[in-house]
Formats: sequence, structure tokens, C-alpha cells
Amino acid sequence: MKHSSKSGSLGLYCLLLFFCISVYVLTPSFVRSYKHPSLDFPQNYRLLANSNDVVLGRTPPMGWSSWNHFHCKVNETIIRETADALVSSGLSSLGYIYVNIDDCWGVYDRDFNGNLVANKSTFPSGIKALADYVHGQGLKLGIYADSGYRTCSGRIPGSLGREQKDADTFASWGIDYLKYDNCYNDDTRPTIRYLAMSSALKKAGRPIFFSMCEWGDMRPALWGSKIANSWRNTDDISDSWQSMLKIADMNEVYADYAKPGGWNDPDMLEVGNGGMTNSEYQVHFSIWAISKAPLILGCDVRHITNETWLILSNQEVIAVNQDKLGVQAKKVKMEGEREIWAGPLSGNRKVILMVNSKTWGSPLTAHWEDIGFNSDDIVVQARDLWQLRTLEEQFQGKLTAYVEPHSCKMFVLTPIASIWYTSFRICIIYFVYIQERIFSN
Repeated sequence: MKHSSKSGSLGLYCLLLFFCISVYVLTPSFVRSYKHPSLDFPQNYRLLANSNDVVLGRTPPMGWSSWNHFHCKVNETIIRETADALVSSGLSSLGYIYVNIDDCWGVYDRDFNGNLVANKSTFPSGIKALADYVHGQGLKLGIYADSGYRTCSGRIPGSLGREQKDADTFASWGIDYLKYDNCYNDDTRPTIRYLAMSSALKKAGRPIFFSMCEWGDMRPALWGSKIANSWRNTDDISDSWQSMLKIADMNEVYADYAKPGGWNDPDMLEVGNGGMTNSEYQVHFSIWAISKAPLILGCDVRHITNETWLILSNQEVIAVNQDKLGVQAKKVKMEGEREIWAGPLSGNRKVILMVNSKTWGSPLTAHWEDIGFNSDDIVVQARDLWQLRTLEEQFQGKLTAYVEPHSCKMFVLTPIASIWYTSFRICIIYFVYIQERIFSN
């Protein structure tokens, strides 16, 4: 009897093994390779997280700059009040921590010791005191300089030939971010001029995020990661739909060069400055987010509308920008004035952005083969990032959405386990259970 029972168990064991193998063979390959999002890490993520070479810019920087809204009409009161507004509005808690003073903060000439000097009429307390105030709010202070003889406004001496002195000055003031422009230079190659400041910042003894504003003259994406934490690939943005799209297209060309520690920079955000509609600003913010661009606000955050705040504070769109995988999205499909952007996120997810530049609404379709899924069999759950809802329908092979004119739809697609995967898991559990029973006897 004992022998017969064992033979019966062995037969059941073999039958179950055959069933499991059959299920595995019939299971689509994407299910067999499925990983839970919380367990999926990019191969180089932990290496970068523990590397002394990548201390700054593991994700794109977030903050505010004075230029787009105030231009040269900037003073320390505006900077202090902006820092206060970032905190009181809750924007700082979402990651907007840099408060950056752009051009026109200093006087025309250096002092007798060759140092840059703040303008006493607009910054009477000095930059060091202002940095202390901003740091006291839990934020970081940025400043502006130039790799030529003068800054672009012509009002402040440039740092050409004075890189170490100025880097030491910025460090002594408590500066955390340097935007370094390209005006009034001596025609020396940018690779030389920007390297000089990069080396000076490293010797200054303070971590300072280095933002090269090279305008894309010598395609800085090709060499910028060796020198800076971000690099401008474009000319200045203006607060218009046409300018924003043009800048986005210029920046997208260099998507492959963005990575943790070094980011393509299509210039600061114009959201909230009044030149575009609310839906156009949603497109603007979405493209910058999916492009892993620095999210540097350019409006007056002391007086933003609720509509603007809802765009800038969308945590799910921000999460795309700050995703640890750090891969910039690309345009994967273009149909005239309609286009689809897509990129990978951590956890085997994809983000897609459908942009309709037409003056009438239109449906757009994202196919799995275009956005990077390796099989049309993949079933996904779609999260609408602007409607802040998960769609009830599950999608396989493609996703179609209707997009209003000058508007966008943005989705995060998460692969979900199918009935094949569930059956396979149950099969394995029973397989292990019976194996233990057989060998225990």
C-alpha cells in the first residue's frame, strides 16, 4: 500500500509538472519577464546613488528663477518674498527648492580686490545675508554669472579669466546653483571657457549645481556631462506656444545624452506668465516633465492663479520628471501637427504624452511597438496624469485618446499580470507543495 501511494503521488507530481511546463510555454513572454515596480531598479542606479562623482543633479533640479518674469527689475525683497511664497504655497515641499537670482544683481565694476559686488540699491543686505535667509527657509540660493567679459545685460563683469576668484566668492556667499551664460566672450571655444569654471567650482569647496547656458552653440549635450550638471541646448524661450514647441523640438534631438547627474536644459518654464492658455501651459509643463528638463519656474510665484498652481503642483507629472530611471522621453510618432512622446520609467512602466497642435480636436493612438513595449500582448493599466484617475478599461496593443486643440493627454502605463501569469504562480505553489510531500514521505 505504501508503495502504491507513493507511485500515485509520483504520477500526480509528473502530471502537475507537465501542466506547469505547458502553462509556462504558453504564457506570453512579457508575463514571464514581469517584475513588480517596487523591485525593478535600473542597473546603474545604486552605483550612482553611492558615487561621489554624482552628488548633485541625480534628478533634474526644481526651483525658480527671476529672469522670465522680472528680467532686470529684481531685488532682494522679491527674492525673500519668493522664498516665502515657495514655502507657504507648498511648492517647496514638492521639490521646488532653488531660488535663483538671474542677471542684473551686481554693480558695473569689481571692487579694488577684484571681487564681484552686489548692487547696494537693490541688494542692500548683500548676497551672503540673502543666502542665509533662503537657507533658513529650507531652500537653496542660485546666482548668475557669465563666461565672457560681461553678463548678457552688460551690467555686471563676466568671469572670463577670473573663474577661481568668482567661484570662491560664490562659495563664501553660500551659493548652491550657478547659471553660467555665454555673452561677450573672447571667441575661445565653450569647451575651454566652461571647463575653467567647472574646475574652479570643484576647488571652491562647496557643492554648487553648475548650469551651463551655452545656447546649444557647440552642441553641449555631446560634452556637457563631463563639465556640468545641466546644459542649455537652445536659445532663450519666450512666453508663446510657437516658441515653446520650437524649443522642445530642439532639445528632444539630444534625448539620449540626458542621465542622472547631467540634464538637457530647454530653458526655464513660462507657465503662469500669461502668454499662453491654461491648456497650452499644461502641454508646456508636460513636455518639460517628460523630457527630464530642469523644472525652474519663471513666473511670479507670489501671485499665481489657482489654475497655474494646479499645473505646477501636479505631483504625478512631477514624479515623471523626477523618476529615478532618469531617461528622457522622445517623440515616437508624428502626424502633421499631432505627435506622441514616450519614454521608460522605473518599474517597467512607460509614460506617453499625446500633443495636439491643431486648432481642432483629434484622436491620437499610441501603439505598443512605437512606445517601447516588446510585445503587443502586454496588457496595461493607464493612469491619466491630468485627470488624476486610473482608467477603468485595460489596454492591449494600443491606447487611443481624444485630445482637444492645443492640448495634451498624459498617461503612465503599468503592465498588469494576466490570467496566464496568475495560473502559473498557482501552479508553482502546488508544484512546490507536492514536491515537499513526496520527499517528506
